[in-house]
Amino acid sequence: MIQSWDYRREYDELRDEILAAVDGVFRSGRLVLADSVRRLEDEFSSWCGADFGVGVNSGTDALIIALEALGIGKGDEVLTVANTAVPTVAAIVAAGAVPVFVDVDATTGLMDPAALKQGIGPLSRAIIPVHLYGQCCDMDSIMALAHHHGLRVVEDCAQSTGADVNGRRCGTLADLAAFSFYPTKVLGAYGDGGMVVTTDSALANSARSLRMYGMSGAYFAETQGHNSRLDEVQAAILSVKMAHLDRWIERRRVIARRYDERLAGLGLGLPGRVSWGQHVWHLYVVRHPDRDRILSELAKHGLKLAINYPHPIPAMPAYRRFGGSHGMLPVSELWAREVFSLPIYPTMTDDEQDRVCDLLESVLG
Repeated sequence: MIQSWDYRREYDELRDEILAAVDGVFRSGRLVLADSVRRLEDEFSSWCGADFGVGVNSGTDALIIALEALGIGKGDEVLTVANTAVPTVAAIVAAGAVPVFVDVDATTGLMDPAALKQGIGPLSRAIIPVHLYGQCCDMDSIMALAHHHGLRVVEDCAQSTGADVNGRRCGTLADLAAFSFYPTKVLGAYGDGGMVVTTDSALANSARSLRMYGMSGAYFAETQGHNSRLDEVQAAILSVKMAHLDRWIERRRVIARRYDERLAGLGLGLPGRVSWGQHVWHLYVVRHPDRDRILSELAKHGLKLAINYPHPIPAMPAYRRFGGSHGMLPVSELWAREVFSLPIYPTMTDDEQDRVCDLLESVLG
């Protein structure tokens, strides 16, 4: 069985460092919002090129808190895409706002600025561009539209840690950014975790208050907030992993280039690249109109692949009330029918990747 993702080799490599970091937390006498969280907030935000980081419980909470820090709430419309993970939209609804879906670019699957322009209406208050699969949206065009219409922008960076636009890393391209440290991510914890990143001190202070019941001081709530604090143990583990992050991203790029070379000419729709920035390859997503048969054949040989994502969000019962009729998001709907993801993670070996490619050649050939 070839794993779609596996952290155990990484853990074997870093085990001594990780256990020492965890032991340091347990011996510190401080288990909540202490030195490990503050250190990671400084390290990670600085690595992104931003001034402030606010560690929270998850990437979903990072989105909710970012929206609330901007004053987005009941009745406000937030424009985003339908070919994303559920948490993007769940966060909009949790903040009390209304998701409005716009279509995506046919080559990259990223938010289409032309579709975004058409989707802006009188109740629009914010935009959440999703930096899907590991590369950034066309933020120059998106921010120009936002400024013209007076909209706030929150980057969904769950899949894009380290990706950039013209040399500026995501997390610095809008009002606020939300990162996920879910285990499978480019920088993943050994449990849940997330961070709000910004260069605006007032927004950072608001996010810090919102993660801690809306309090500005002990036992005194200024506003309605949440219990959403990044765990000290996970922060300590993430700090250990930060030292290896650039190396791991480069390994992902090597694996992606090998896929490009091996899969050329097989009839797969290979990932499209943007011209304005570098990809970090959280996922290597391909397309084929006969996807379901291909996945069934591969599974018979022990290769079970994921689909990111098989259903547009407004097609799901929980969010159907926010969607339109079938055919209103034709590119998103087409991608949902055709996409599937190949294994890609830093400790994947060349032999394992060759096995994946050999199986694809046998099924497609």
